[in-house]
Amino acid sequence: MQTQAQEFGPEDFTQDGFWKKLAKQAKKAGYKVIETALGVYYITIDDATPLKIKAIGAGALGYFISPIDLVPDALPVVGYSDDLTVLVGALVILAPYFTDNIRQKVRATMKSWFD
Repeated sequence: MQTQAQEFGPEDFTQDGFWKKLAKQAKKAGYKVIETALGVYYITIDDATPLKIKAIGAGALGYFISPIDLVPDALPVVGYSDDLTVLVGALVILAPYFTDNIRQKVRATMKSWFD
């Protein structure tokens, strides 16, 4: 029997892997987790973001995508608390790069998924 970690490979640490996890887990993770993940994602892929800052965002997104968590995502209520903590921590550092254009992208994506 394979564990979840064994079924998870490098191909999941891609933009496609990020979008698949968001689509699959959006309702379960909750609005705030998804909104924060999108903010980190859009800052990380923005051409104007410096490489050091992109690395911080990529690390936080890698943790979010990974099935290996301090608090398993399957746990009701608290499952995504560690993911949110990591994403918010990254967003604090990335905040100076959170432009109006990125805010609009986050709002548009959230509206299409949650409205």
